[in-house]
Amino acid sequence: MSMADWRMQGVEFATCNCNWGCPCQFSALPSHGNCEAVVSMRIEQGHYNQTNLHGLCWVGVFAWPRAIHEGNGRCQLFIEDKATPEQREALLRILAGEDTEPGTTVFSVFASTISEMHEPQFVPIEFSVDVDQRVAHTRIPGQLEVTGEPIRNPITGEPQEARLTLPKGFEFTEAQMASGSFQTQGAIKIGSQGSHGHFARLHFTGQGVVR
Repeated sequence: MSMADWRMQGVEFATCNCNWGCPCQFSALPSHGNCEAVVSMRIEQGHYNQTNLHGLCWVGVFAWPRAIHEGNGRCQLFIEDKATPEQREALLRILAGEDTEPGTTVFSVFASTISEMHEPQFVPIEFSVDVDQRVAHTRIPGQLEVTGEPIRNPITGEPQEARLTLPKGFEFTEAQMASGSFQTQGAIKIGSQGSHGHFARLHFTGQGVVR
């Protein structure tokens, strides 16, 4: 059976409990032994076969007991409630790494490490993001709240700009480093303050990251 034709392009803010910069980006172990993360994305352009995905937001909550690649992770997905049944099904397939060459997107990689997938939720999502200014806010009432802001100089308080380039990355080729905070109250309860965050413009197809 051939894979579906899909494309997803948009802006992301991701934050985890690691220290700024996140050693996992360099194949090192997480700062505190485990990994907890919240990923928020707005799709600016996208489709799954004939189903339009423009303008939809989704959020993923993740928790692994050790490094991501060691597995046994938990995940819960939140998809904007305005999505039609066809859009919901399309996003759930993409975010589960389906219809994708293995290992070529963050969705495919993460899916291979998840042992417990909680029921997806279709809810109102408030997500504002400015990649260049490194500012973001995600809120799902009763479920989670996330903020992103620039890393600041400890002496002057001035925003600091740092970028990470991964020419063969499975999530992004370049991201803006930031500081993130999050608290969740859903099936996966995690939280962190002033830890790693990054902003990126993402572009995926079933063949992987578009570079």
